[in-house]
Amino acid sequence: MFYGYDYVCEMAILPPPDYVSRLLDPILEELFEQLPAMMLVGPRAAGKTRTAERHVATVVRLERSAEAAAFAGDADAALRDMPEPLLLDEWQAVPEVLGAVRRAVDAGSGSRRFLLTGSVRARMTTKVWPATGRVVNLAMYPMSQRELLSIPLGEGTFIDRLADGTRPALPAEAPDLRGYVELALRSGFPEPALQLSGEPRKAWLESYVDNLVSHDVEQLEASPTRRRDTRRLRRYMEAYALNSAGVANHRTIYEAAEVNKETAAAYEDLLHDLLIAEQIPAWTSNRLKRLTKQPKRYLIDPALVAATLKLDVAGVLRDGSLLGRVIDSFVVAQLRPELIASSKRPRLHHLRTAQGRHEIDLIAELSEGRLIGIEVKAGGAATRDDARHLAWLREEIGERFVAGVVLHTGPRVYELGERIVAAPICTLWG
Repeated sequence: MFYGYDYVCEMAILPPPDYVSRLLDPILEELFEQLPAMMLVGPRAAGKTRTAERHVATVVRLERSAEAAAFAGDADAALRDMPEPLLLDEWQAVPEVLGAVRRAVDAGSGSRRFLLTGSVRARMTTKVWPATGRVVNLAMYPMSQRELLSIPLGEGTFIDRLADGTRPALPAEAPDLRGYVELALRSGFPEPALQLSGEPRKAWLESYVDNLVSHDVEQLEASPTRRRDTRRLRRYMEAYALNSAGVANHRTIYEAAEVNKETAAAYEDLLHDLLIAEQIPAWTSNRLKRLTKQPKRYLIDPALVAATLKLDVAGVLRDGSLLGRVIDSFVVAQLRPELIASSKRPRLHHLRTAQGRHEIDLIAELSEGRLIGIEVKAGGAATRDDARHLAWLREEIGERFVAGVVLHTGPRVYELGERIVAAPICTLWG
């Protein structure tokens, strides 16, 4: 059976001139030049479709019932004869397309054939991932300040430059504390960040959370007759937001949400599978004993923390604990999109010893076990005391300690010790 693509798909057109480049654009182009099939995976509304459209000839939007019907009926037939490269947008709406793509890759040859986008983790929709070895995944996150401001990487990512011994550089404008909170609550999601402001932006973000707990989770349910208690899920997400950028035991979160352990585990899986929450693992070493293995939990965008808790800039500034969490979440949101663009291929961790005697907010692990330590402070200046845990790590691991930086909300870059520097948070995109 043949399905005419004139009604199940649309021909891609060049994006309008206001397209804001993403850090993964050149990476996607380079990989797709040699690979037959790739998938962009990221939270809903992160800009996956807009980016993917630039690399294909044909677009099929599987969340539209008219376009999905052909693929739900016979994915192989629907896929056949469509002009390539082909974008299958939001594949999880018709998971059968993965098998069809795999079979098409096995039967054909050449690169630049299929590009897929998805807003959920695959394991929730298919028991066996059918695209292993055929489809290469590429993570896409909400936009960083570097992307929003269209600042080129130049000499490399922030971590690359630290690893190469380059002093952090200031951008043209350095925010103050309130400015950083405003940037954090602006969000990295393209629509609210680039097109909205004030109350419309706030409404968009709060609606995102509302849809998340009341609608988006439905696509992950094992049974159509089973429904999550949206009130309990919202309470859990509020408790999660209050602990974003924290190393709290999971019990602390689910007791605050007034749900049991099993329900909390299911809720955390839902947030992870919708790609709006993640864990940064603890760094471990055979040389350093008594390191905690608890992860740090984050909502993927700091604006979602405020939207979940219904707080504005003033509300965040009034709460010292929450302020630190928002700033920490903002810093991590700047680093995530740069990980794939980094020549050093870093992996992010955090470090905490038993009883919290030593704690480092972020550890970037490079090749051969080399480390960069990053501390995040909401204050306008950093002291040697703020760098004491970085100095401890430097003494413990010696030459494997490449660099340490204490990021703060003040205006200056200055030395705090051997291989340790204080720098404004804005040097992340400087």
